[in-house]
Amino acid sequence: MDILNINRLNDGACIIFALFALTIVIQLTYYLVVYVRVALRKEKAKTSPQNDSPPVSVIICARNEEEHLRQNLKLTLEQDYLSYEVIVVNDCSEDDTEQVLMEFKQKYPHLRSTIIKKDGSFLNSRKFAAAMGVKAAQHEWLLFTGADCRPESPQWITSMSKYFVEGKGIVLGYGGYLPQKGYLNKWIRYDSFFAALQYLGFAMMGKAYTGVGRNLAYRKSLFFEHNGFAKHAHVASGDDGLFVNQASDGHNVAVMYDKNAHTRALPTKSFKDWLWLKKKISNTGKYFKNCNFFRLTLEPVSRLLMWASFCVLLFMSQYWHYILILFMLRMIVFMSVIGLAARRLNEPAVLQHAVIFDLLMPFINFYVFLLSRISSKQNKWK
Repeated sequence: MDILNINRLNDGACIIFALFALTIVIQLTYYLVVYVRVALRKEKAKTSPQNDSPPVSVIICARNEEEHLRQNLKLTLEQDYLSYEVIVVNDCSEDDTEQVLMEFKQKYPHLRSTIIKKDGSFLNSRKFAAAMGVKAAQHEWLLFTGADCRPESPQWITSMSKYFVEGKGIVLGYGGYLPQKGYLNKWIRYDSFFAALQYLGFAMMGKAYTGVGRNLAYRKSLFFEHNGFAKHAHVASGDDGLFVNQASDGHNVAVMYDKNAHTRALPTKSFKDWLWLKKKISNTGKYFKNCNFFRLTLEPVSRLLMWASFCVLLFMSQYWHYILILFMLRMIVFMSVIGLAARRLNEPAVLQHAVIFDLLMPFINFYVFLLSRISSKQNKWK
Protein backbone atom coordinates (compact mmCIF):
# COMPACT_ATOMS: atom_id res chain seq x y z
CA MET A 1 0.00 0.00 0.00
CA ASP A 2 2.85 2.39 0.84
CA ILE A 3 4.56 1.56 -2.47
CA LEU A 4 1.31 2.33 -4.33
CA ASN A 5 1.01 5.68 -2.60
CA ILE A 6 4.63 6.50 -3.42
CA ASN A 7 4.08 5.63 -7.07
CA ARG A 8 1.00 7.83 -7.17
CA LEU A 9 2.94 10.62 -5.54
CA ASN A 10 5.72 10.25 -8.10
CA ASP A 11 3.22 10.23 -10.97
CA GLY A 12 1.57 13.35 -9.61
CA ALA A 13 4.93 15.07 -9.20
CA CYS A 14 5.87 14.20 -12.80
CA ILE A 15 2.65 15.71 -14.13
CA ILE A 16 3.12 18.88 -12.10
CA PHE A 17 6.78 19.07 -13.14
CA ALA A 18 5.77 18.79 -16.80
CA LEU A 19 3.28 21.61 -16.27
CA PHE A 20 5.95 23.66 -14.49
CA ALA A 21 8.45 23.12 -17.32
CA LEU A 22 5.83 24.11 -19.91
CA THR A 23 5.04 27.34 -18.07
CA ILE A 24 8.76 28.17 -17.91
CA VAL A 25 9.04 27.72 -21.68
CA ILE A 26 6.00 29.95 -22.24
CA GLN A 27 7.38 32.61 -19.90
CA LEU A 28 10.81 32.60 -21.54
CA THR A 29 9.17 32.90 -24.95
CA TYR A 30 7.28 36.03 -23.93
CA TYR A 31 10.32 37.67 -22.34
CA LEU A 32 12.91 36.71 -24.97
CA VAL A 33 10.70 37.17 -28.04
CA VAL A 34 8.22 39.94 -27.15
CA TYR A 35 9.23 42.00 -24.13
CA VAL A 36 12.94 42.07 -24.93
CA ARG A 37 12.15 44.20 -27.98
CA VAL A 38 11.19 47.08 -25.70
CA ALA A 39 14.31 46.49 -23.60
CA LEU A 40 16.86 46.50 -26.41
CA ARG A 41 15.58 48.63 -29.30
CA LYS A 42 17.17 52.02 -29.77
CA GLU A 43 15.40 54.85 -31.51
CA LYS A 44 17.05 55.99 -34.73
CA ALA A 45 18.01 59.64 -34.90
CA LYS A 46 15.76 61.80 -37.01
CA THR A 47 17.43 63.02 -40.19
CA SER A 48 14.76 65.29 -41.67
CA PRO A 49 14.46 68.91 -40.47
CA GLN A 50 11.49 69.89 -38.33
CA ASN A 51 9.95 71.99 -41.08
CA ASP A 52 9.41 68.74 -43.01
CA SER A 53 7.23 67.42 -40.19
CA PRO A 54 3.48 67.51 -40.83
CA PRO A 55 1.14 69.80 -38.88
CA VAL A 56 -0.47 68.08 -35.90
CA SER A 57 -3.76 68.37 -34.03
CA VAL A 58 -3.42 67.52 -30.34
CA ILE A 59 -6.78 66.40 -28.93
CA ILE A 60 -7.68 66.44 -25.22
CA CYS A 61 -11.09 65.36 -23.92
CA ALA A 62 -12.02 66.99 -20.63
CA ARG A 63 -14.94 66.68 -18.28
CA ASN A 64 -14.67 68.65 -15.03
CA GLU A 65 -10.90 68.89 -15.46
CA GLU A 66 -10.43 72.49 -14.36
CA GLU A 67 -7.54 71.77 -11.98
CA HIS A 68 -5.74 69.37 -14.28
CA LEU A 69 -5.95 71.81 -17.19
CA ARG A 70 -4.45 74.56 -15.03
CA GLN A 71 -1.58 72.25 -14.10
CA ASN A 72 -0.83 70.53 -17.40
CA LEU A 73 -2.20 72.39 -20.42
CA LYS A 74 0.65 74.92 -20.52
CA LEU A 75 3.18 72.13 -21.10
CA THR A 76 1.22 70.95 -24.13
CA LEU A 77 0.75 74.46 -25.50
CA GLU A 78 4.46 75.27 -25.26
CA GLN A 79 5.83 72.42 -27.34
CA ASP A 80 8.86 73.03 -29.54
CA TYR A 81 7.08 72.20 -32.79
CA LEU A 82 6.58 74.34 -35.86
CA SER A 83 2.90 73.77 -36.71
CA TYR A 84 0.32 72.36 -34.34
CA GLU A 85 -3.00 73.11 -32.72
CA VAL A 86 -4.43 71.95 -29.42
CA ILE A 87 -8.12 71.09 -29.30
CA VAL A 88 -9.79 70.65 -25.92
CA VAL A 89 -13.23 69.05 -26.02
CA ASN A 90 -15.17 70.39 -23.06
CA ASP A 91 -17.60 67.55 -22.52
CA CYS A 92 -20.50 68.63 -20.30
CA SER A 93 -18.24 70.09 -17.61
CA GLU A 94 -19.95 71.54 -14.56
CA ASP A 95 -16.88 73.25 -13.13
CA ASP A 96 -14.92 76.24 -14.50
CA THR A 97 -13.29 74.33 -17.36
CA GLU A 98 -14.61 76.76 -19.96
CA GLN A 99 -13.33 79.76 -18.01
CA VAL A 100 -9.87 78.17 -17.77
CA LEU A 101 -9.84 77.59 -21.52
CA MET A 102 -10.81 81.20 -22.20
CA GLU A 103 -7.87 82.37 -20.06
CA PHE A 104 -5.42 80.14 -21.94
CA LYS A 105 -6.76 81.25 -25.33
CA GLN A 106 -5.78 84.85 -24.60
CA LYS A 107 -2.13 83.81 -24.52
CA TYR A 108 -2.07 80.82 -26.88
CA PRO A 109 -3.78 81.42 -30.25
CA HIS A 110 -3.20 77.80 -31.34
CA LEU A 111 -5.57 76.60 -28.60
CA ARG A 112 -9.07 75.77 -29.79
CA SER A 113 -11.99 74.23 -27.97
CA THR A 114 -15.38 72.75 -28.62
CA ILE A 115 -18.24 72.33 -26.15
CA ILE A 116 -20.59 69.40 -25.73
CA LYS A 117 -23.67 70.28 -23.72
CA LYS A 118 -25.83 67.86 -21.79
CA ASP A 119 -28.64 66.43 -23.83
CA GLY A 120 -31.11 63.97 -22.41
CA SER A 121 -31.70 62.45 -25.86
CA PHE A 122 -28.33 60.63 -25.87
CA LEU A 123 -25.76 59.26 -23.45
CA ASN A 124 -22.56 61.31 -23.45
CA SER A 125 -19.46 59.15 -23.64
CA ARG A 126 -15.77 59.66 -24.04
CA LYS A 127 -16.01 58.17 -27.53
CA PHE A 128 -18.46 60.86 -28.53
CA ALA A 129 -16.13 63.53 -27.14
CA ALA A 130 -13.13 62.03 -28.98
CA ALA A 131 -15.12 61.90 -32.23
CA MET A 132 -16.04 65.57 -31.84
CA GLY A 133 -12.36 66.37 -31.38
CA VAL A 134 -11.45 64.46 -34.53
CA LYS A 135 -14.09 66.31 -36.56
CA ALA A 136 -12.87 69.65 -35.24
CA ALA A 137 -9.22 68.88 -36.08
CA GLN A 138 -7.76 70.78 -39.02
CA HIS A 139 -4.81 68.47 -39.64
CA GLU A 140 -4.31 64.90 -40.83
CA TRP A 141 -2.23 63.67 -37.89
CA LEU A 142 -4.06 63.50 -34.57
CA LEU A 143 -2.19 63.17 -31.27
CA PHE A 144 -4.24 62.22 -28.21
CA THR A 145 -3.49 62.76 -24.56
CA GLY A 146 -5.47 63.41 -21.37
CA ALA A 147 -6.25 66.50 -19.35
CA ASP A 148 -4.54 64.83 -16.39
CA CYS A 149 -1.41 64.12 -18.48
CA ARG A 150 1.69 66.15 -19.01
CA PRO A 151 4.36 65.67 -21.68
CA GLU A 152 7.79 64.83 -20.26
CA SER A 153 9.54 67.18 -22.68
CA PRO A 154 8.92 70.14 -24.99
CA GLN A 155 10.06 67.71 -27.70
CA TRP A 156 7.04 65.43 -27.19
CA ILE A 157 5.30 66.25 -30.47
CA THR A 158 8.62 66.37 -32.32
CA SER A 159 9.53 62.89 -31.07
CA MET A 160 6.14 61.37 -31.85
CA SER A 161 6.20 62.96 -35.32
CA LYS A 162 9.31 60.96 -36.30
CA TYR A 163 6.94 58.26 -37.49
CA PHE A 164 4.35 60.54 -39.08
CA VAL A 165 5.49 59.19 -42.43
CA GLU A 166 4.06 57.50 -45.49
CA GLY A 167 2.95 53.94 -44.82
CA LYS A 168 2.22 54.53 -41.14
CA GLY A 169 -1.23 55.34 -39.83
CA ILE A 170 -0.84 54.76 -36.07
CA VAL A 171 1.95 55.68 -33.67
CA LEU A 172 1.98 54.18 -30.18
CA GLY A 173 3.68 56.15 -27.42
CA TYR A 174 4.38 55.42 -23.77
CA GLY A 175 2.09 56.96 -21.18
CA GLY A 176 3.24 56.36 -17.62
CA TYR A 177 2.21 57.73 -14.24
CA LEU A 178 3.80 60.32 -12.01
CA PRO A 179 5.71 58.94 -9.00
CA GLN A 180 4.13 59.63 -5.63
CA LYS A 181 4.41 58.27 -2.12
CA GLY A 182 2.73 55.02 -1.16
CA TYR A 183 2.69 51.41 -2.26
CA LEU A 184 -0.43 51.87 -4.39
CA ASN A 185 1.47 54.32 -6.59
CA LYS A 186 4.29 51.80 -7.05
CA TRP A 187 1.78 49.15 -8.02
CA ILE A 188 -0.04 51.41 -10.52
CA ARG A 189 3.24 52.43 -12.14
CA TYR A 190 4.40 48.82 -12.42
CA ASP A 191 1.07 47.69 -13.83
CA SER A 192 1.16 50.45 -16.45
CA PHE A 193 4.79 49.68 -17.26
CA PHE A 194 4.11 45.97 -17.72
CA ALA A 195 1.11 46.66 -19.93
CA ALA A 196 3.41 48.79 -22.10
CA LEU A 197 5.84 45.87 -22.42
CA GLN A 198 2.96 43.93 -23.91
CA TYR A 199 1.35 46.39 -26.31
CA LEU A 200 4.64 47.94 -27.45
CA GLY A 201 6.41 44.58 -27.75
CA PHE A 202 3.66 42.99 -29.82
CA ALA A 203 3.41 46.11 -31.99
CA MET A 204 7.12 45.78 -32.81
CA MET A 205 6.38 42.24 -33.97
CA GLY A 206 3.72 43.54 -36.35
CA LYS A 207 0.92 42.33 -34.06
CA ALA A 208 -0.36 45.57 -32.56
CA TYR A 209 -3.56 45.12 -30.58
CA THR A 210 -4.08 48.25 -28.46
CA GLY A 211 -2.77 51.63 -27.38
CA VAL A 212 -3.36 54.10 -24.56
CA GLY A 213 -5.13 57.41 -25.04
CA ARG A 214 -2.59 59.13 -22.81
CA ASN A 215 -0.15 59.04 -25.72
CA LEU A 216 -1.48 57.87 -29.07
CA ALA A 217 -1.45 59.23 -32.61
CA TYR A 218 -3.23 58.24 -35.78
CA ARG A 219 -4.35 59.69 -39.08
CA LYS A 220 -7.68 61.46 -39.40
CA SER A 221 -8.25 59.70 -42.73
CA LEU A 222 -7.72 56.32 -41.02
CA PHE A 223 -10.37 57.23 -38.46
CA PHE A 224 -12.98 57.91 -41.14
CA GLU A 225 -11.85 54.96 -43.26
CA HIS A 226 -12.88 52.68 -40.39
CA ASN A 227 -16.05 54.66 -39.59
CA GLY A 228 -14.60 55.95 -36.37
CA PHE A 229 -15.87 54.09 -33.33
CA ALA A 230 -18.99 52.76 -35.04
CA LYS A 231 -18.03 49.08 -34.82
CA HIS A 232 -17.68 49.24 -31.04
CA ALA A 233 -20.04 52.10 -30.23
CA HIS A 234 -21.97 49.79 -27.89
CA VAL A 235 -18.88 49.41 -25.67
CA ALA A 236 -18.70 52.09 -23.00
CA SER A 237 -14.91 52.51 -23.24
CA GLY A 238 -12.16 51.72 -25.73
CA ASP A 239 -11.92 54.85 -27.85
CA ASP A 240 -8.16 54.25 -27.88
CA GLY A 241 -7.55 50.50 -27.55
CA LEU A 242 -10.43 49.17 -29.62
CA PHE A 243 -9.74 51.59 -32.45
CA VAL A 244 -6.10 50.47 -32.63
CA ASN A 245 -7.24 46.84 -32.48
CA GLN A 246 -9.61 47.50 -35.36
CA ALA A 247 -7.44 49.73 -37.57
CA SER A 248 -3.98 48.14 -37.23
CA ASP A 249 -2.95 45.77 -40.00
CA GLY A 250 0.55 44.64 -38.99
CA HIS A 251 2.32 47.20 -41.17
CA ASN A 252 0.75 50.58 -40.45
CA VAL A 253 1.75 50.84 -36.76
CA ALA A 254 4.95 52.44 -35.45
CA VAL A 255 6.26 52.56 -31.88
CA MET A 256 7.96 55.60 -30.35
CA TYR A 257 9.18 55.42 -26.77
CA ASP A 258 12.13 57.79 -26.72
CA LYS A 259 12.25 59.55 -23.33
CA ASN A 260 11.26 62.84 -24.93
CA ALA A 261 8.10 61.20 -26.26
CA HIS A 262 6.72 60.10 -22.87
CA THR A 263 3.70 61.49 -21.08
CA ARG A 264 2.88 61.14 -17.38
CA ALA A 265 -0.56 61.14 -15.78
CA LEU A 266 -1.71 61.56 -12.22
CA PRO A 267 -2.56 58.11 -10.81
CA THR A 268 -5.72 57.32 -8.90
CA LYS A 269 -5.49 57.81 -5.16
CA SER A 270 -7.52 54.83 -4.00
CA PHE A 271 -7.43 51.11 -4.69
CA LYS A 272 -11.16 51.20 -5.41
CA ASP A 273 -10.73 53.73 -8.21
CA TRP A 274 -7.86 51.74 -9.67
CA LEU A 275 -9.99 48.57 -9.62
CA TRP A 276 -12.73 50.41 -11.50
CA LEU A 277 -10.21 51.46 -14.14
CA LYS A 278 -8.89 47.90 -14.47
CA LYS A 279 -12.43 46.54 -14.79
CA LYS A 280 -13.05 48.99 -17.62
CA ILE A 281 -9.91 47.79 -19.40
CA SER A 282 -10.89 44.16 -18.83
CA ASN A 283 -14.35 44.77 -20.29
CA THR A 284 -12.72 46.35 -23.34
CA GLY A 285 -10.26 43.50 -23.82
CA LYS A 286 -12.96 40.91 -24.44
CA TYR A 287 -13.79 42.69 -27.72
CA PHE A 288 -10.26 42.24 -29.07
CA LYS A 289 -9.65 39.87 -31.95
CA ASN A 290 -9.47 36.25 -30.76
CA CYS A 291 -5.76 35.91 -31.44
CA ASN A 292 -5.03 39.03 -29.40
CA PHE A 293 -7.17 37.82 -26.50
CA PHE A 294 -5.34 34.47 -26.52
CA ARG A 295 -1.88 36.07 -26.45
CA LEU A 296 -2.85 38.36 -23.58
CA THR A 297 -4.45 35.54 -21.58
CA LEU A 298 -1.72 32.94 -22.04
CA GLU A 299 1.03 34.92 -20.32
CA PRO A 300 -0.69 35.65 -16.97
CA VAL A 301 -2.23 32.15 -16.87
CA SER A 302 1.17 30.55 -17.45
CA ARG A 303 2.69 32.78 -14.76
CA LEU A 304 -0.02 31.86 -12.27
CA LEU A 305 0.51 28.15 -12.96
CA MET A 306 4.28 28.58 -12.80
CA TRP A 307 4.21 30.03 -9.30
CA ALA A 308 1.63 27.53 -8.08
CA SER A 309 3.40 24.45 -9.49
CA PHE A 310 6.77 25.71 -8.23
CA CYS A 311 5.50 25.93 -4.64
CA VAL A 312 3.91 22.48 -4.85
CA LEU A 313 6.99 20.82 -6.37
CA LEU A 314 9.27 22.06 -3.61
CA PHE A 315 7.35 19.81 -1.20
CA MET A 316 6.57 16.91 -3.56
CA SER A 317 9.67 16.30 -5.66
CA GLN A 318 13.08 15.00 -4.68
CA TYR A 319 14.54 16.73 -7.75
CA TRP A 320 14.15 20.16 -6.26
CA HIS A 321 17.58 21.27 -7.52
CA TYR A 322 16.43 20.89 -11.17
CA ILE A 323 13.29 22.79 -10.33
CA LEU A 324 15.32 25.60 -8.80
CA ILE A 325 17.59 25.77 -11.87
CA LEU A 326 14.60 26.22 -14.19
CA PHE A 327 12.99 28.72 -11.86
CA MET A 328 16.20 30.75 -11.46
CA LEU A 329 16.67 30.78 -15.25
CA ARG A 330 13.27 32.33 -15.66
CA MET A 331 13.89 34.84 -12.86
CA ILE A 332 17.26 35.90 -14.30
CA VAL A 333 15.69 36.51 -17.70
CA PHE A 334 12.74 38.25 -16.03
CA MET A 335 14.88 40.64 -13.97
CA SER A 336 17.22 41.37 -16.88
CA VAL A 337 14.43 42.25 -19.32
CA ILE A 338 12.47 44.23 -16.73
CA GLY A 339 15.59 46.16 -15.71
CA LEU A 340 16.57 47.09 -19.27
CA ALA A 341 13.00 47.95 -20.27
CA ALA A 342 12.55 50.08 -17.14
CA ARG A 343 15.58 52.08 -18.18
CA ARG A 344 14.19 52.56 -21.69
CA LEU A 345 10.84 53.73 -20.37
CA ASN A 346 12.41 55.86 -17.63
CA GLU A 347 10.85 53.79 -14.85
CA PRO A 348 13.88 52.79 -12.74
CA ALA A 349 11.89 52.33 -9.51
CA VAL A 350 9.77 49.44 -10.84
CA LEU A 351 12.69 47.01 -10.53
CA GLN A 352 12.75 47.30 -6.73
CA HIS A 353 9.43 45.50 -6.28
CA ALA A 354 9.35 43.52 -9.53
CA VAL A 355 9.44 40.04 -7.97
CA ILE A 356 6.61 40.80 -5.53
CA PHE A 357 4.47 42.34 -8.25
CA ASP A 358 5.27 39.47 -10.60
CA LEU A 359 3.80 37.08 -8.04
CA LEU A 360 0.77 39.21 -7.15
CA MET A 361 -0.22 40.46 -10.61
CA PRO A 362 -1.85 37.31 -12.03
CA PHE A 363 -3.94 36.86 -8.87
CA ILE A 364 -5.12 40.48 -8.88
CA ASN A 365 -5.79 40.40 -12.62
CA PHE A 366 -7.84 37.23 -12.18
CA TYR A 367 -9.83 38.95 -9.43
CA VAL A 368 -10.41 41.95 -11.71
CA PHE A 369 -11.50 39.59 -14.49
CA LEU A 370 -14.11 38.02 -12.20
CA LEU A 371 -15.33 41.44 -11.07
CA SER A 372 -15.71 42.61 -14.64
CA ARG A 373 -17.93 39.64 -15.43
CA ILE A 374 -20.30 40.11 -12.50
CA SER A 375 -20.38 43.91 -12.22
CA SER A 376 -23.19 45.97 -13.64
CA LYS A 377 -22.89 48.04 -16.78
CA GLN A 378 -20.50 50.95 -16.35
CA ASN A 379 -21.80 54.46 -16.60
CA LYS A 380 -18.77 56.56 -15.78
CA TRP A 381 -17.25 58.82 -18.46
CA LYS A 382 -13.52 58.01 -18.15
